[in-house]
Formats: sequence, C-alpha cells, structure tokens
Amino acid sequence: MPGAPVNIICMKWGTRYPSRYVNILYRSIGRHLHRPFRFVCLTDSSEGLVDGIEIHPFPENPGVTQARWPNVFLKLVMTRDGFANLEGPTLFLDLDLVILDDIDCFFDYQPGKNCIIHNWIERRKQILRKRPDIGNSSIFRFEAGKSQYIYDTFLREMDRAQDRSIFQTEQAFLTYAMKERYWWPEEWVRSFKFNVRPPFPLNLILAPQKPTGAKFLIFHGKPDPPDAVDGVTTGKIHHKVLPAPWVAEYWKE
Repeated sequence: MPGAPVNIICMKWGTRYPSRYVNILYRSIGRHLHRPFRFVCLTDSSEGLVDGIEIHPFPENPGVTQARWPNVFLKLVMTRDGFANLEGPTLFLDLDLVILDDIDCFFDYQPGKNCIIHNWIERRKQILRKRPDIGNSSIFRFEAGKSQYIYDTFLREMDRAQDRSIFQTEQAFLTYAMKERYWWPEEWVRSFKFNVRPPFPLNLILAPQKPTGAKFLIFHGKPDPPDAVDGVTTGKIHHKVLPAPWVAEYWKE
C-alpha cells in the first residue's frame, strides 16, 4: 500500500509567470515523482490551471511592510502549522525551474529535516573563506505540522527579517529561522546562470549543455526557461545565451 502523500507547494501572483509555468511544473512532477503527492498552488487566480492542482488563497499579511503583499515572505508563512492543511514532508518549488530527472531523492534525503539549496550567489567568497551559510529558497523542504518554530521566529523577528542590512533576502532569514538545516547535494541542483551558461567570453561561442547528474535546473532571475530554449541576444554581452533546445525536452506540459 502506498504511504501518505507528500506535498509540493508553489506560489503565483501577478503576471511575471503565467499559468503555463504552474501547469508545466505540475506535469513535470507527475513524470518525475513516483509516489502519491498533493500539489498546492498559492494564488489569487485559478484561470488556466489544469485539473489536479489544488488552489489555496493567499493568507492575510502577518505584518510585512517591506513590500506589497503577497510577496516572497509567503515562504515563511507557509511553515505555520496547519497551513493549507499540509502535514508531513513538504517541498517548496519556485516556478522558474526545470526538472531534469526523477526527484524522489528529495524526499528520501535527510528525512524529517529541513533542507535547502546552498546559495550560489555567495560562491565567490569561498576563495578566501568558508562559504557563507545562506540558502537559496528556490527549492526547500520542511516538515509541515512540525515547523511552527520557523513561523514563530519570523513573527518575533519580523523587523529584523525585513532589514536588508541584516538579512539581504527573505531566503537568508529563512535559512536562519530553520535553525538546523541541510544543504541539498550540489550535483542535484544546478544554476543555469552559474553552472550551465558558459562564462564570458565562451558564452559567445558555446551553447549551454545539460549538467550531468542534475535533477533540477534553477533559473533564478533572468533568463527564464523559454529564453534558454531560444537563446538570448539582447542586453549585456556577457549575459548572451546561445540556444539550448534540450531545455524544451524537459520544460513542457
């Protein structure tokens, strides 16, 4: 008999990412996760979303003043016990990512623990010292029903959470609020910008190649997945991306 479903949760507001992104993520999970799952999308519009996606409204603003609500601090609010009736292993996924291979390992790894990406943005600082303990919240897992302490820390220290001189991003505060957390294995989660797009000037003559062993390819910021498929020629020359048509083999409904 199959066990209790695991949870996948994402969020969508505004016009940056249309419903297609949510549908592709949902279909990709269906192809690459071989166990029962709930797929919950926090959104204010169900228009265009396919059957099987559970819609949950945005919760009330708990007091965030840094930006218009809803915003990325939803990632802290969803750790509240009882949120969306979630219970058990819960994997948050940003919409701007591509699933390249089976992802059951993201529920088998460090069971019951908080897991998050070790942020690439700070990788240059490793040259002279240890890599900073800052996560990237494009993919993180928590134990719904046992993570209230993360939300309580957010409520208690909301002013600090929004102070960019202390925590530059919401994901830096999330990493801190998790207290104990584990980094996903590096080879499982790769950044398109930092690990796949060739560095300048090689990006002018070499196309991005699929990373060996990767389960997820993260498109944080720009470009987005369809941009990678077609290539990017506008903007700064060191951001140019030659077409990577292999991305379309994975980023599809």
